[in-house]
Formats: sequence, C-alpha cells, structure tokens
Amino acid sequence: MADNTLDLRDLPPAKRHPLIFETFDSLESGETLTIINDHEPAPLYYQMAAEVDSFDVDRYEVNQLGPEEFVAILPKR
Repeated sequence: MADNTLDLRDLPPAKRHPLIFETFDSLESGETLTIINDHEPAPLYYQMAAEVDSFDVDRYEVNQLGPEEFVAILPKR
C-alpha cells in the first residue's frame, strides 16, 4: 500500500479540495489518503460523504496535533 500524504497548509484554500479529490480518485481500493491541514477538515468530510461513494466514512479519522495542525485519514473502499 502506497503512502499518500498531502500537506495542504501552504496551498491556497481554493486549490485544496480539487487536489484532494484528484488524489483520492487515483487511489486503489483499500488505500488511504492522509491530509495535513491548518484547520478542522469537517467541510471536506461532509462533502466527501455526500459525493464520493468510495469514501469509507466509517474508517475516517482526524486528529488535532496542534493549534493549526490537523491530520485526517481518508480511506477508500
């Protein structure tokens, strides 16, 4: 299984979701995408849960490591 990690903290907000969706789409079933973000990725979670059938909402995880460091694991079915 490949390590698929995106550190989004230095990207402009308008470029983040397109990159996440493009990268997630390229994953194989069973792989995960890890994102590092400067805020809670709740809007992304809700968007993926509503729009991406292969997003495994039951295995989604998010951890806050610092005031502006959130790590989310986006699993693909």
